[in-house]
Amino acid sequence: MNVFTFTGNLGRDAEQRFVTNGSSIVTFSVPVKSGFGDKAVTSWIKCNLWGKRGESVLPYLKKGQLVGVSGEFESREYQDKEGATKVSNEVRVSEVQLLGERKGGSQQESQPSVAQLSDDIPF
Repeated sequence: MNVFTFTGNLGRDAEQRFVTNGSSIVTFSVPVKSGFGDKAVTSWIKCNLWGKRGESVLPYLKKGQLVGVSGEFESREYQDKEGATKVSNEVRVSEVQLLGERKGGSQQESQPSVAQLSDDIPF
């Protein structure tokens, strides 16, 4: 079983795009810290949330929002523009939870509870 569960504050607002078959994908990035002191490392995890579930939480996924994410982890290699090999850490999200107010300020919009999100979103 490949399940990766983590929490963190969004690094920027989530973005929505559409693939050629018309399916929607919402992407956002969350930093995950590991290690201690001067050995601490921060890895950015790219999160992909497909379909209506992504569309329904898109308005709430703003920079600084604390989220809990669970899904299937994948580490993918690719070549950048200069030809160097890079690694992308990605999660195909199966569950996202809004865990409080955004860091650094109050929210203008009312935020649904986790129960409201899971009741409204078909799996």
